[in-house]
Amino acid sequence: MKVTFPHMGNAWIVIQTLFESLNVEVVVPPFNSKKTLNLGTKLSPESACLPLKLNLGNYLEAASAGADTIVITGGIGPCRFGYYGEVERQILRDAGYNYEVVTLEPPDGSLIGLGKRIRFLAGSKNSWPKIFKAMRFAYLKSVALDRIEDLIHAARPRLPDPLLTEKLYEKARDQLAQTMTEKGVRDTVRWVQESIRERQEASYSNSGGPYKPLRIGIVGEIYTILDPFSSVGIEEELGRLGVEVDRSIYLSGWVGSHIFRGLAQGYRSIRSYSRHAKPFLPHFVGGHGLETVGAAVKFAREGYDGIIQVFPLSCMPEIVASSVLPQVQETYKIPIMTLIVDEHTGHAGIQTRLEAYVDLLERPRLLRESARTREGVLGVG
Repeated sequence: MKVTFPHMGNAWIVIQTLFESLNVEVVVPPFNSKKTLNLGTKLSPESACLPLKLNLGNYLEAASAGADTIVITGGIGPCRFGYYGEVERQILRDAGYNYEVVTLEPPDGSLIGLGKRIRFLAGSKNSWPKIFKAMRFAYLKSVALDRIEDLIHAARPRLPDPLLTEKLYEKARDQLAQTMTEKGVRDTVRWVQESIRERQEASYSNSGGPYKPLRIGIVGEIYTILDPFSSVGIEEELGRLGVEVDRSIYLSGWVGSHIFRGLAQGYRSIRSYSRHAKPFLPHFVGGHGLETVGAAVKFAREGYDGIIQVFPLSCMPEIVASSVLPQVQETYKIPIMTLIVDEHTGHAGIQTRLEAYVDLLERPRLLRESARTREGVLGVG
């Protein structure tokens, strides 16, 4: 058995670690690219959303390396992600790819069903204590990855050289992918913290003090906000524009809530979002629609300067959420922008919209600074 899986941001590091810890052969597909999307689009129904097209492209690329088993998570409610596994199995079979597809989710809320699927993937040679140990270690890596992402979000607008910041991020991910000890995981996070601190101190000494950037919260469908190819790299682009980014969903928080049903919290748990959303959206609408609204309310209450919703074209739960967000915008007087992505979305168009949005958010601050300057001049006079 050679296991593969769809790319979703940094999830590949966690999944690779889990299977390698169990001595299960794993094929990591190439990173999402235009080639991946083109391959998947050829097999997909025209109305299919972007993540499904990328998933299929991942599987086609992995098949050339001998992969024969797909691992994918599942979902419930009015969201097509819930039947991705079966739809993708049939599409691939019709195209001549005889993949085994294993969907990791507790069927009907039963952790026993999830355990059976994990046992199938791990094989009889691995004991349950070894499986639990591998799962725990992989989960620790996911928490570390999320912490590092958060550190990079804060560092991008504050460090003077964007290229060096991205190289630091890339090196940290490489180190986490390679280390197979808890000490190595902790040391990597500590190294990132210290590297950023040293560069910030050098930057502050040259600029005369810390820079206070705009803060934007990114909400939306999990795949498009975790995967930089799908979101056309908006986190990096916003950092280049001097913006500190935060996200509604981080990988470990979602896995803890969705796969392990709250038995693990992860980094930035999503459990409080339903409470924040209740005045605007009091019930589940599938996917991450409820979390999108709840996170937007939370970001607004915490004083963020703006919110960006990102989701794939035709995503029903996010369409519902987007219809509610204008109420959040009006209630909290916070500008909210929606970005809808598909296979035709281009970097230049997204870049232009982000620059215009950041200029819009900067305007009130510039007006306040201008007013304080005038008051100072008049006071001196």
